Amino acid sequence: MENSLLKEHLCLLEERLLRPEVCKSVKELEALLADDFIEFGSSGRIFNKQQVIDGLVNESPVQMTLMDFNAKLLAPDVALTTYRVVKHQDRRCSLRSSIWKWKEGKWQMVFHQGTPSVEP
Repeated sequence: MENSLLKEHLCLLEERLLRPEVCKSVKELEALLADDFIEFGSSGRIFNKQQVIDGLVNESPVQMTLMDFNAKLLAPDVALTTYRVVKHQDRRCSLRSSIWKWKEGKWQMVFHQGTPSVEP
């Protein structure tokens, strides 16, 4: 996949994961997150796929905007995405990074980290 197309595709996948209706769908989350998914949360805790899915489907929806998106191919089947997210309700900002892997004909997230940011 051409680099600009890959960047656009991965950005769409990251944006999907911010949409409240996707966060409430176990089926969608199961498809987007790899079975060996791990998240380093901004709290300092580590979460696996099932913990993230359980947390998201039971959380109140939060409106967020993704900005400053970038993607870098690390290997033919592995990509790193980095971006900033702003929560609408309190304008709090976080820096995000994800590693995506091409598995069984689709991109799945295998790792994610969110870090609070002081910049709006």
